[in-house]
Amino acid sequence: MTAYQNIVVDRLTSIVVVTFNRPASMNALSPEMESEMWDAINRADADPEIRAVVLTGSGSAFCSGYDISRGPGDDRPSLLGASELSNAELLKGWMNIDGGGLERLMRIWHISIPVITAINGWAMGAGFWYALASDITLASDKAVFAQPEVRHVSNTSFLLAALVGWKAAHRFGLTGDHMDAAEAYRLGIVNEVVPHDELMARACALAERIALVPEPSVRLNKAVTCSGLLASGLQAGLALNAPLSALAHASNNEERLQLWETMRLKGMRAFVAQRDGPFLPEPFGPKSARPNPLSATGNGAGDASK
Repeated sequence: MTAYQNIVVDRLTSIVVVTFNRPASMNALSPEMESEMWDAINRADADPEIRAVVLTGSGSAFCSGYDISRGPGDDRPSLLGASELSNAELLKGWMNIDGGGLERLMRIWHISIPVITAINGWAMGAGFWYALASDITLASDKAVFAQPEVRHVSNTSFLLAALVGWKAAHRFGLTGDHMDAAEAYRLGIVNEVVPHDELMARACALAERIALVPEPSVRLNKAVTCSGLLASGLQAGLALNAPLSALAHASNNEERLQLWETMRLKGMRAFVAQRDGPFLPEPFGPKSARPNPLSATGNGAGDASK
């Protein structure tokens, strides 16, 4: 087994479990961690004895999104809130980042073995997108999903609209609101919600069940779905994701510049408090202070504070 610094890899007979392991940052997705994750998945895909990958996180989070607090080694923080760069320089930088990020995300659809995401807690931003792109998603009853980055001028993913429909995608993609596991299940984002303590056992059992099916059948039937969706038009929608994401990221309005100044002077916690404070209480998830107002009509997920 290769030694990794940011993930833990466990081989269990015919499956591999890859665990994000930066719990102090809620498994924020650094370039190194994403690179290690893909190295482990690619190695699993190349091993004829491995039939599936289970991807999960350590601590209280699956993945809290791309690490925007990083310093040298990642171009993202240097571009956020940059006022000294020309529009052309900003757009070029963000096109490189957003195009590369989308390409890495969609590799899941092109490898031959299925990737099951076991969402053990917070799945935010890029963590949410990996949950969307995975072949199968199981969620702990403690899982929370969101794209809060839209609140500081960032992008949603076309995968969300393709999966849940455009009205539900707008409901969460235009607000950055949290959704709990029950709401994610109602929308079709997750296949199943399971008790937190049973999550990994259930995910691994499902992976082992897939491993009972002959390899060519799994590989080709995954391709039937993924290649078919791409050929039917999803690829065209995704092709617009990167340039539109770059435009969003290159938009430095006054509110956004104030947020980056807060991060620079006071740190990440102050940044999050300033960005998300006006949106509290969240309609779903552990930060909710009230029942879902739609639950009485049967259109919601009930009391999201649980």
